[in-house]
Amino acid sequence: MSTLSRLARAEWGPLYSTVRDRLVARRWRAIPLTLAAVCLTAAFQYVQNQSWGYQFVQDVGCVRAEDPLWLSLLRTPLSLFVPALDLPVWGALAQILLVFGIAECCLGWWRTLLIGYAATLGGTLYARLGIDLGPDNWIGLPASDAQVVDTGPSAAVVGLAVYVCWRYRAYVTGALVIVLMVVEVLVKNNLAGKEHLAAIAGVLVATVVVEVVARVRGRGRQRGRGSGSGLPPIRS
Repeated sequence: MSTLSRLARAEWGPLYSTVRDRLVARRWRAIPLTLAAVCLTAAFQYVQNQSWGYQFVQDVGCVRAEDPLWLSLLRTPLSLFVPALDLPVWGALAQILLVFGIAECCLGWWRTLLIGYAATLGGTLYARLGIDLGPDNWIGLPASDAQVVDTGPSAAVVGLAVYVCWRYRAYVTGALVIVLMVVEVLVKNNLAGKEHLAAIAGVLVATVVVEVVARVRGRGRQRGRGSGSGLPPIRS
């Protein structure tokens, strides 16, 4: 086996095996959330390009920093599936099918949905903070970004990609995703790119917290098991 093959197996082996086994066992039934997300995103794309449907999609699924917070939180669940009007929809559909599909095979549908929403919400809340800080701050945003629609499914895609890479120890791939998002901000300094980084930061913080809590609980259980005298139990 060549060095490249060994590196690829070490990086993607566990992830590939998990996805393959899940798809072989259940086929399309393994990714119901992913299929629903693809269909819903395609439906929103069609509706928002119609004269009668544009305002409807804006009202139910488009989030801007200038909106009241309660309204943004109300729209966030559907904003996850509203693609950007200025980008080809096939790119968004391909990203959702690939990343959501891998995540759903590895994590299950409810964890995939939870992490996707957490990443999207992180980007949404960052936009408000960045505008409050202003363009003079290195993480701030200009006031005009308050009228820009949030990223939609891309923040969830980026957050899920980083989380799955961390969970299955594909650290090089996860680092590459982060580097690409940083380059995106350097090349095209816009709200979407910064929201991607905010989504990644939120997911990384959550994973560190989960890891610390798991280790603390594990140590507590080990101490509990070792707290006895070491003698066999007394039999009556």
